[in-house]
Amino acid sequence: MIKNFHGHTLDLLGIAILSGRYAVGASLPPEPLLCDELGVSRTVVREAIKSLVAKGLLFTGPKVGTRVLPDAHWNWFDPDVVAWQAQCGLTPEFLKDLQELRRVVEPAAVRLAAERATPADISLIEAAYAGMKKAVEEGGDYVTHDMRFHQGLLQASHNRMLVQMSKALNALLRTSFEISTRIKDGPKNSLPLHRAVLNAVIARDPAKAERAIMVLIEGAKDDIDQVLASRKKLPVVSGLATPIKTQAKSKAVSKMRIQKSGAPLAHDH
Repeated sequence: MIKNFHGHTLDLLGIAILSGRYAVGASLPPEPLLCDELGVSRTVVREAIKSLVAKGLLFTGPKVGTRVLPDAHWNWFDPDVVAWQAQCGLTPEFLKDLQELRRVVEPAAVRLAAERATPADISLIEAAYAGMKKAVEEGGDYVTHDMRFHQGLLQASHNRMLVQMSKALNALLRTSFEISTRIKDGPKNSLPLHRAVLNAVIARDPAKAERAIMVLIEGAKDDIDQVLASRKKLPVVSGLATPIKTQAKSKAVSKMRIQKSGAPLAHDH
């Protein structure tokens, strides 16, 4: 979906703040300069600044102008803020906070899901798991189905606040799932861990469900620790899910590339 002028301007300013282009405590340029730089009207700039104030990134006041607030004030449950951070590059601090949040919220939610899930809830989680399994076996979008699996668990808790939190957690969880997907055999290895969670919920065993989700969360932590230990630059996560490829598809792609280059193909053994 193509964003309107307001959404596009909001993204540009948000990314500029999270990337450090406008430092904490610094003032944003005057409105006329922002209008020229962004190619939009004053009305669009003012609306974008209002949105950034609401998200906790900016403060406006008489005689102080519009200044960037420290990240402790930012709304980390806002999908835009998380998306901007992901586009600017994930930080170790961001990932640590995310893992700690998961360890607090998800085990409690899954215990409730094991007690309260309806047949309709379980059907939705089963469908999400089936989508994950198909993506592993045939290639495709694993992350979206992984998101639906965890959303389904939170919604199956039938706690209104946890259900609301699931909406806020979506963008946060996507960053973690994207990292795991990029690790070799990450989705394949996590699939049985997801099945164990689902089986415990179906069996109405809260303690077993809690243990199973903790194993899953610790697996995600190991994936993130592996990325951090590699000392490579942390991945930039876009708003689009990274599709996974099966071994067969990867070979097919390699063959196509060789054919295009004109090099002879070796026979499969």
